Amino acid sequence: MAVNQSLDRVAVRQQRKPASARRSGAVRRREQALGWAMLAPAVLLLILFVVVPALLAFGLAFTNARLLAPYAPSFVGMDNFVRLFQDETFWHSLLNVAYFAVVVVPLQSGVALGMALLINVKVRGVNFFRTLYFLPVVTSMVVVSLLWLFIYRQDGLLNEIIARVTFGLVHGPDWLNNTSTAMPAIILMSVWQAAGFHMIIWLSGLQTIPADLYEAAAIDGVSGWQRFRFITWPSLRPTRNLILVTITIQALSLFTQINVMTQGGPLDSTSTIVFQAVRAGFQQQETSYASAISLVFFVLVLIVSGVQRYLTREKS
Repeated sequence: MAVNQSLDRVAVRQQRKPASARRSGAVRRREQALGWAMLAPAVLLLILFVVVPALLAFGLAFTNARLLAPYAPSFVGMDNFVRLFQDETFWHSLLNVAYFAVVVVPLQSGVALGMALLINVKVRGVNFFRTLYFLPVVTSMVVVSLLWLFIYRQDGLLNEIIARVTFGLVHGPDWLNNTSTAMPAIILMSVWQAAGFHMIIWLSGLQTIPADLYEAAAIDGVSGWQRFRFITWPSLRPTRNLILVTITIQALSLFTQINVMTQGGPLDSTSTIVFQAVRAGFQQQETSYASAISLVFFVLVLIVSGVQRYLTREKS
């Protein structure tokens, strides 16, 4: 009997619930529906252009499919992966990517941090330099690669500057056709083009550091290097981790510069995994082999990202 009376009282209270509360519940439901409706196109595009191609690549990697072939694809097991790991070009590409990443990650992040420190001041005209540093980022990588292609020519701007500075005593090499200078030339151009983007990320991190810390350090007579070492650098830990991951993934995905400037040459000294996959899939029309390369590249990025995540984790 007491239980029934309690249930009756609850029902009465629900019936007496203010109309405004009911209206707010209806508004929340409409907002949720609107949110899902706005999210649906992005989710659809993500599924269409990321999830579906990934599943197709996984399936094709175990077949003998070609882009244009008179026969239907058939299952070949691990043949594509066995062929890949026996391919000397793949190992050259892997070493080139590792070399590029090892050099670019610290160099590009350091240059970007230096630029961010220079423009993180409130002086007249600083916005001009921010725009100047960021300008290469908004320029198409294809355009930048074509520009530097002319700079690196045997009779290009760089060799002309070297000859004039040394009064004709030193003549620069053909930068992109020399196995010892092709990859360093690509690295220099890539750092110049992308440093501005990471400069903005560093700058956003610098502007979140409380000014009270610097004021207290100035009162204590702390030097500029000590302020950077004990205040700025530790406070940039989350920003530093983000930049480390983004630059590493971009370095491993090196493609456009190679495709425009060197085509993987000379003698595979600038070939990369992504370039090899694109060349196999579209130029050689070996879709299954390109899918196998893509899967190996995915696993490689996953491993590197996991190691970075482990090394940069918060330690208790």
